[in-house]
Amino acid sequence: MNAPVASDTSPFHAGEMAMQDRVGKREQMEDVGRNYIRPYMPDQHREFFGKIPFLVVGSVDSEGWPWASMVSGRPGFIHSPHDRRLDIDVRPLADDPLKDALQPGAPIGVVGVELSTRRRNRMNATVGRVEDGGFSLDVVQSFGNCPQYIQTHDVTFVREPGIPITRRPADRFHELDAQARGTIAKANSFYVASHASTEDSTGVDVSHRGGRSGFVHVKGNSLLVPDFAGNNFFNTLGNFLVNPQAGLLFPDYQTGDVLMLTGTVEVLSEDHPDIVGFHGASRGWWFHLDRGLRIHNALPFRAEFLEFSPNSLMADDWKTVETRQEAEALRRQWRSLRVVAVQDESDVIRSFTFEATDDLPLLQFEAGQFLTLRVSPEGAAPMTRTYTVSSAPGDAGYRISVKREPGGVVSNHLHDTLSVGDLVEVKAPKGQFFLDVAETRPAVLFAGGVGITPMMSMTGHVMNEGARTRHMRNLTIFHAAQTVAQRAFHADLRQASANSGGKIRYVSVVSQPEEGTHEGVEFDAKGYITPELIRETLPLNDYDFYLCGPATFMQAIYDMLRNLGVRDDRVFAEAFGPAALTRRSDGKVPTFQPEPEAEAAKVKFKSSNQMAQWVKGDPTLLDVAEAQGLTPTFSCRSGSCGSCLTRKIAGKVAYRTEPTAEHSEDEVLICCAVPAKGSDTVVLDL
Repeated sequence: MNAPVASDTSPFHAGEMAMQDRVGKREQMEDVGRNYIRPYMPDQHREFFGKIPFLVVGSVDSEGWPWASMVSGRPGFIHSPHDRRLDIDVRPLADDPLKDALQPGAPIGVVGVELSTRRRNRMNATVGRVEDGGFSLDVVQSFGNCPQYIQTHDVTFVREPGIPITRRPADRFHELDAQARGTIAKANSFYVASHASTEDSTGVDVSHRGGRSGFVHVKGNSLLVPDFAGNNFFNTLGNFLVNPQAGLLFPDYQTGDVLMLTGTVEVLSEDHPDIVGFHGASRGWWFHLDRGLRIHNALPFRAEFLEFSPNSLMADDWKTVETRQEAEALRRQWRSLRVVAVQDESDVIRSFTFEATDDLPLLQFEAGQFLTLRVSPEGAAPMTRTYTVSSAPGDAGYRISVKREPGGVVSNHLHDTLSVGDLVEVKAPKGQFFLDVAETRPAVLFAGGVGITPMMSMTGHVMNEGARTRHMRNLTIFHAAQTVAQRAFHADLRQASANSGGKIRYVSVVSQPEEGTHEGVEFDAKGYITPELIRETLPLNDYDFYLCGPATFMQAIYDMLRNLGVRDDRVFAEAFGPAALTRRSDGKVPTFQPEPEAEAAKVKFKSSNQMAQWVKGDPTLLDVAEAQGLTPTFSCRSGSCGSCLTRKIAGKVAYRTEPTAEHSEDEVLICCAVPAKGSDTVVLDL
């Protein structure tokens, strides 16, 4: 902030504007900045600064390096005689670079944080008076900050501020020692100072950064910092783009020491390999140390940790990233998980939540994907089934919600016997049916019966990411059920709608409501989803449509949407086997052309030491395997879910239908593959 700006009226400089452009927020933030960035302090900010026990100050030394410092005193040591000045009744410590930087007219940045409430306010200023008892700051820009990623603490003074004490000489260094590494490794917050130029006329910014303990990664004399979604002002990263320098402050609230670092930075995009695996990071940056300073017992107070910010808990730490990368090697393997919760969602649907039994985290997934479960009902051979995950990405554990099917061996086994503490075998979630929460186009979800499960995951993910990124994708959810008693997650979806600020709408449609239930009370519409209901509910707009439910339900909704003029490529469906949609093209020429099949071939199953003869016209490799008594995992039989993915050791295959599930050259989706022309032997790892 307060650097040379791209126009006479903008509160942002070129670097901040460039960052806002990168995320598509430039025009929006210009309006926000003009409304919320002021050349004075509102009264609530003046009162706020008077209540806090410390102030973080950003400055620039005589060589142009930025530093973040902390001055502290009992509440009241900061006061404001009028709305354009802040007086601080304390001087920096002798070793602090801020001491020499406090020259009249020098640019300064400050941030005040109230650790008990997570309140935070910032200011850009210039130094006014400098006296033995303190200094004053003249306001240039003042604005509030959100409470995200601030951990609450209880502050207690251990000595009277301002009274000189004997302390060890400050440590000065150009390399991080073990103590510095330890301070950074346990930190759940730090402060960063930056500035847009070395010219005296420019301003300095200082801001707070927080996360789980261990969210800053130390590598040699460099730090890797994930950057989380914020207010989109991009004061810090905007400064980095035009002047890649930073000053970092790590206060140790247990010892009173402060670790101060200054160095250079490089900004990483969201898809950079160094940051892409860190869940919750919108981008990141490297800090490379030039020099550092440790001041012992600098703080006259100690702060007891109380609780993490909910936003911090939505993001990773680097240990989690590391262990998840280890777990990625197990993505295609069976893993033993423990049942930690069982919950009835309706008369016929029961949820089961699984958590890991080892030290490795559960693998991430997309909202709408399914996992594969293997169980052994009493007296039966192991059986596999796929179930959509109904919990949201980032929730603790995988949750599936299973409908009891008449005659369904596995669903009845789960309902009747699976209890908290039991172990089950699970393969990590996968699938091509999922929602992109970052998309700006609104989405419409159609769920029939238990088809609400992926929609629950999608809704939860939209809510979580809305809280984290401040962008909530608009959703409309049509939920069809036969009766009120059979309808699952009604209360959860109503609550999500109420908490979404109008971003999520939920429409419950019941075809056979029970006596004593009323339209407009327990449900929104009686009967079935109709074109009239869709038109009445949806304003004219461009939507993405997601369908999940019984085959007849999905086909009816698909046909209805196409008749309403919706393009085929705007409709996405959970397509399992017979439930695959019969689509009507938009006149595009199909691009998939099946390869020629072999006239005859041998199919060898290496792991089971079996072989079968296949001739042209025979069914797929999955059918051949089943005919040999093998039980490979499968679900869709159309190449869309990826459950049947099998390693190919030798030979070449042809696909009868275009597979959409991801697979490599040495992998086969056996549900729709057969031996290809010119391949007289196919060897599979089964």
